[in-house]
Amino acid sequence: MPEAYIVAAARTAGGKRGGALKDWHPADLGAAVLDALVERSGIDPAVVEDVIAGCVSQVGEQSFHIGRNMVMASSLPDSVPAVSIDRQCGSSQQALHFAAQAVMSGTQDVVIAAGVESMTRVPMGTPVFLPMHAGMGTGPWPQSIKDRYGVDQFSQFTGAEMIARNYQMNREELDALALGSHRKAAAATESGAFRDEIVPLKVVDADGNESLHTHDEGIRFDASMEGLGGLKTLTPDGVVTAGNASQICDGASGVLVVSERALKVHGLQPLARVDQLTVTAGDPVIMLMEPIPATRRALQRSGRRIEDIDLYEVNEAFAPVPLAWLRELGADPGRLNVNGGAIALGHPLGASGTKLMTTLLHALRAGGKRFGLQTMCEGGGIANVTIVEALG
Repeated sequence: MPEAYIVAAARTAGGKRGGALKDWHPADLGAAVLDALVERSGIDPAVVEDVIAGCVSQVGEQSFHIGRNMVMASSLPDSVPAVSIDRQCGSSQQALHFAAQAVMSGTQDVVIAAGVESMTRVPMGTPVFLPMHAGMGTGPWPQSIKDRYGVDQFSQFTGAEMIARNYQMNREELDALALGSHRKAAAATESGAFRDEIVPLKVVDADGNESLHTHDEGIRFDASMEGLGGLKTLTPDGVVTAGNASQICDGASGVLVVSERALKVHGLQPLARVDQLTVTAGDPVIMLMEPIPATRRALQRSGRRIEDIDLYEVNEAFAPVPLAWLRELGADPGRLNVNGGAIALGHPLGASGTKLMTTLLHALRAGGKRFGLQTMCEGGGIANVTIVEALG
């Protein structure tokens, strides 16, 4: 079977809600990443055969085909098509899967997988609640689904609490993972580990001063167990707080995927080879457990063991998710989210998939490591897993 290679990977630095990226239209955010991928790879933008763009809240400024609007806002020619997809938090990871599958099938040679989410300008939940407030139906779940699963709604917050309860995780355990996320992200920022993966963006502050946004805004350099412990839980008898859950974030990310033929024709240098692509689905109520069976299937299909994987990126949607994953897989905590995760760096929904992949690829290469695994819990009880082999 033909191979798929990643030749460029880039992301914006995360912006807090109402922060540095609040004035950036999401189409422009995505366009900045598209331009960076073309520039960093050195490829002629006219040879890009498709742009697959992940985005969760496709309404308002992210409506009317955000993928195509990203292309129109970029330096890519009008001849480059695009498609917008939604696999919830795994949207741009699925975009990578679709791009790699297109290349591996032999139908295309040069495809960009990307994602964007401005959670400031298009708040989380807008596609659900806006139509309901406008009197347009009763929401996404008909009574037949509610009856089947015995719930009135599906909530990731509820799922996170269910995992914590099932694994008897206490508040201190969750806060300790959150503190570690901030400390690792702070150390990575201070050492310049993120420098090569971040696309600098021009921003203007309240006083009209222009600067470049190059650092993730959500990192708490002074994070402490005391500070995290002082936060209220989301439910009176729960253990999940805003401090041990992912941060609302604005951002965009993307990777350029090509065939072996394109490597030769365009003189491109691969960062990594796509080794395994897996997606599975399970219980939609607890919802966030699916990365565990998905990882097991990906490892089985690849013929590898968890010990063969040098680094893992497991999205920190909520602290119980990576903690449960570590327990079930018997994985090494020292290889998990080594530069911090979404608790510190933010979770820009549709952009998080290729954001994590960008960070994973740069970490593998910087550390001289070989195999990396990325997985993401997703709404509806779905999970994507991607295994890559770093090259060069």
